[in-house]
Amino acid sequence: MSSTMPKPSRFAPYKEALAAISQRTRTPLPSLVFSFAVLHELTAILPVVGLFYGARALGVGEGIVRAVAPPQGETESNPEGAPSALFMRLRDTWAGARFKDWMVEGKVRVERVGRRYGWFGFEKGSRTDGTSLEARTAQAESALVSGRIAGDVANAVVAYALTKALLPLRIALSLYLSPAFSRTFVQPIGSAFTRLFRR
Repeated sequence: MSSTMPKPSRFAPYKEALAAISQRTRTPLPSLVFSFAVLHELTAILPVVGLFYGARALGVGEGIVRAVAPPQGETESNPEGAPSALFMRLRDTWAGARFKDWMVEGKVRVERVGRRYGWFGFEKGSRTDGTSLEARTAQAESALVSGRIAGDVANAVVAYALTKALLPLRIALSLYLSPAFSRTFVQPIGSAFTRLFRR
């Protein structure tokens, strides 16, 4: 019989870091984790909405979609004909490819939400033709490259991709604000519920 050490969990470093933050800020760990989850979702929803309306107000959604994924057959210039050297250089980098992937993912999600709620010009409750996620992703990539993404769909796709690009900043902000959010909102609400049910 050999005694082997148990393999540490892949979440062990995170547990230790959260425990350290919890101890340093004197915030209970469950409250801290819940606060992080709430703030992380808020830092996803608010930028998507803000960036969507910003892109819509400025009318830049279609331009960004064309710059990142120019339609097939279009010359290496922006739609007005003036060369866009910055976008041509960025398009061929890892960041450009990643942003294009996020735009394809965003197109799939925008179409799903649009069909469910009747937004972005989609008919409410309309169904896709029963295709798989892989097929819908391929269709979205085809639509992106063919230049068929326009209007509010383009604005929503750009907002989604930019929000994905902000992920490191969103995580840092959520971690930074979690102790204060916990002390200000989560703990008082939890205490109120506890008192309510103890009576």
